[in-house]
Amino acid sequence: MTQAAPRTRFNSAGLVRLLAELAVAEVADPKQDFAARLGEWLDLKDALALYSALHAIPPEPASRAMPAAFLRAELVRVRAALTAGITADTAQSVGSALALPTPLPSDTAETAADFAPFHRYYVAHQRAMAASIGPLRAAVRTALGRHSSALRQLAGLDAVMEQALAAREASLLATVPALLGKRFAHLHESHQRARDAAQADDPARWMDPGGWLARFCVELQRVLMAELELRLMPVVGLLAALETKSTELQ
Repeated sequence: MTQAAPRTRFNSAGLVRLLAELAVAEVADPKQDFAARLGEWLDLKDALALYSALHAIPPEPASRAMPAAFLRAELVRVRAALTAGITADTAQSVGSALALPTPLPSDTAETAADFAPFHRYYVAHQRAMAASIGPLRAAVRTALGRHSSALRQLAGLDAVMEQALAAREASLLATVPALLGKRFAHLHESHQRARDAAQADDPARWMDPGGWLARFCVELQRVLMAELELRLMPVVGLLAALETKSTELQ
């Protein structure tokens, strides 16, 4: 008896699970499988490009492929650099758009409870990820395009998928900072309810161990790390295919 193909879950990404854990996003079991949902995201032009990539006979490569080991090292470097930017100590990155916002000595309880700096911080890291990961993904595709016909076809397919889903991906990832804004507001409101109203609310204490803002900053960085891994997934998959082929040829 023929078994049905397993349904691909859209909520399996670590970023989605983490947002659900923070109670800022609902995760429902999808009613459609991957192919059906993908069909809704692609317009006719994208569908034709995808069909062409799946059925094209890639031309023979004109030059030698970039070594898989070099690209693996580049992946490690890019991941490490972006991770360091996310987890950097605030004192080491003051003045940078990538510096984690923390209350200033001049801040009042009202001005320090503004989420806008954290929104800008998150978006700045998203731009840094896109600027570093995009060229790396293209480089791995180029390397694939200089190998077997199957890998050249995979490279073409990835190029089409990246272009076709770029707007959808950007739209979805743009909602993440707004969802974190809800978490920020929730933690601040909980802090307000729990504190002693007879004492002044000192923003400098919010970053103390156990403080509500210190907790939020940890969660914010966890979400950024989850998004980083999500954005790297296509590169990791393409590179795995390249390394497998390179190993077979040894």
